[in-house]
This record gives sequence, C-alpha cells and structure tokens, in this order.
Amino acid sequence: MELKDCINFLLSASQNKIFRYFSKLLEEYEVTPAQYGVLNCLWRDGQLSPKQIGEQLYLEAPTISGILDKMQKSGLIERSIDPDNRRNVLVVPTQKAEEMKSGIEAATIELNEKVFEHLSDRDVEILKKSLAIIIQTDY
Repeated sequence: MELKDCINFLLSASQNKIFRYFSKLLEEYEVTPAQYGVLNCLWRDGQLSPKQIGEQLYLEAPTISGILDKMQKSGLIERSIDPDNRRNVLVVPTQKAEEMKSGIEAATIELNEKVFEHLSDRDVEILKKSLAIIIQTDY
C-alpha cells in the first residue's frame, strides 16, 4: 500500500500540521491545543470531573491528569472535591481562563477558516461527518 493511501498516515500527518499551526495561534495565551480542548469543555459545561473531560476529548485518565496538572499550575483551572461525593474531583475554569475565552475562540475560528479555505462548504461538512464517524467507531 502507498503511504498516501494509509488512513493512519493521512490522519497523523494532517493532525500534526494542524497542531503546529494551532499551537502558534494559541502561543500568546500560553495555552496548548490540548489545554484548549479542556477549556472548551469547561466553558460549555461549567464544571466537570476529570473523567467527564476525558470522555469528551477521547483521552485516557493519565493524559487528562497531566494536562490538568499543568493547567492548574498555570492558573487556568481550579480543582475541588465534590461535596456530594468526596471521591470525585470537580474542575472549573478560573477567571484568568474566562478572560482569555474570546481571544482563544477567535484563534479557533481563524484555525478553521485557514484549514477549510480550499474546501467547499459541502466538502467541509463531509469531512466533519466522516471524522465524527471514525471517532465514534470502536476498533
């Protein structure tokens, strides 16, 4: 099989290229693309457990834990014990993270516009639907 026909290569290469570009856009906020994913979940839902964040982002617990540790040290999130279940931790965005929201969302829009600029609206929708199917399928 030609490398250009291998789905793993196509997804990995495109993800790496987009990750590098998004990292540059987020540089001024001192946020990584992975941290953006966490913040997006928290901005949308308010307060989540690490497990819930991991489920939404399709990431394993140790990966989420490492991301949250760095975010807490940077002052982007706060973690607290759930008063209803002391075994559960709750994560919320800090005021610092809230203040960056509009700028980070603008960077995300810029990312999408740049990545999709050479695709038709129909192609963008097909790509999004196709990737969603791949994400949701068990392998």
